[in-house]
Amino acid sequence: MTGTTLWDLVGWRAARTPDATALIQGAAATRHERRITFGELQRRAERVAAGLHDRGVRPGSRVVWQLPTRIETVLLSLALARVGAVQSPVIPHFRDHETGQVLRRTRADCFVHPGYWRGFDHRAMAGRLAAGLPRPLTVIEARDTLPDGDPAVLPPPPDSAHRTRWIYWTSGTTAGPRGVLHTDHSLRTAGRWLAEALRLRPSDIGSMAFPYAHVAGADYTVMLLWHGIPAVLLEHFALPDSLAAYRRHRVTVAGGSTAFYALFLAAQRALPPGRRLLPSLRLLAGGGAPLPAALYHEVTAALGCALAHGYALTEAPMVTMGDPCDSAEHLAGTDGRPPAGMEIRIAPDTGEISLRGPVLCRGYLDEPDPFTADGFLPTGDTGRLTPTGHLVVTGRLKDLIIRKGENISAQEIEALLHRHPDVAAAAVIGLPDALRGELVCAVVEQPQGSRELTLDGITAHLTAQGLARHKLPERLEVLAALPRGATLRKVLKQELRERFADDGRGRRP
Repeated sequence: MTGTTLWDLVGWRAARTPDATALIQGAAATRHERRITFGELQRRAERVAAGLHDRGVRPGSRVVWQLPTRIETVLLSLALARVGAVQSPVIPHFRDHETGQVLRRTRADCFVHPGYWRGFDHRAMAGRLAAGLPRPLTVIEARDTLPDGDPAVLPPPPDSAHRTRWIYWTSGTTAGPRGVLHTDHSLRTAGRWLAEALRLRPSDIGSMAFPYAHVAGADYTVMLLWHGIPAVLLEHFALPDSLAAYRRHRVTVAGGSTAFYALFLAAQRALPPGRRLLPSLRLLAGGGAPLPAALYHEVTAALGCALAHGYALTEAPMVTMGDPCDSAEHLAGTDGRPPAGMEIRIAPDTGEISLRGPVLCRGYLDEPDPFTADGFLPTGDTGRLTPTGHLVVTGRLKDLIIRKGENISAQEIEALLHRHPDVAAAAVIGLPDALRGELVCAVVEQPQGSRELTLDGITAHLTAQGLARHKLPERLEVLAALPRGATLRKVLKQELRERFADDGRGRRP
């Protein structure tokens, strides 16, 4: 393949299979579905690029877009890649506070929004935010329609894949969002590595049910272009409503994160014995949150498909991925192996994971260089490498609970809690305590129809699993639903810490 930019990849795929389906807009009813081929994807994206050019978007312009997972969103993103703009995707669930922060910090020239979407007026928000900015802002509404123009007005496509063209935002589960700077080269490499790791087939049909504004959106797009396979896009993922599109198009590859696996599992268990939820599904794949070994075995047994889970972060969209052909032991107990070119270093004292490789970001927006002198990026995550080269992510440095001077891994306890039949999801946090420094608090979400949980019952379960006594939770909280982020549905532990530390019970002797 010639060329190096994302736009080069679009042209390469369009030339090879112009009439092959690229994207299908999934819907509950067939009459509302739409398709676009790889050839049309290139032609329409170029016309959108010309329309954006007519609205003043030029190479280097900073464009913030906040759109749901739709064909139009992919077209807009590719059009910005054609122009050579710097684009900053924002998930559509953000409101005035978060979106205004992004517009100010990026010094945006243009803001693209979906209008009135899922009960919220983004048009009105755009007006409020534009009025409070120190510089003029071009505002474009683009959910069903996109700017259109004559490609003859466009300047030549960008000729370098190594300039910063993307600003993504971390989920903010442990701190405020940070603008992560990426290039076409870093995103293209991550998508190609993902495509190779998952061993996709020409007959596969993928799916995107997560917010396209997440860095995984670019990852997945590169994967589709690389292999020339289609994907079903879901503007809003909800079960059982989304199942019709999966079944109609015989989706073979699905996923997103651990929370998505659990949702599919719950939907499967709601069916009569012997009936498969998705008969065509052969592979679930994703990352973004820990995968308990018990959940891996439950999902693969119930859904009758493989499950490949990996480790990635906004700063490095592809680090490791489980190989669908690997053993169940490795797929359930590790986060996969890194591809050639990705270096992983584990700090001997803390276990912190540091990374070096071509998928890494260029740094953070308006922040000091985060890299070590030899080019590694410390992640804040902890883990270990097995003799076979598999990575096992064990938690986060900030997720470490220090009780009476002993280090306790929250992720270790969570994995054991997930084996309890009356636990659907669990988050273990440390709460301030005058005598212990921190105490261990288990916050759980229960499946429907389950028995009431007690602290004694939970500790008995963990003791039976062989957990050391000093790691046992001293407090149990049961919630109807754990608070989760809007992208890959990560549990918001900081929100739990603030909620349960402030009520005073976390400081009892």
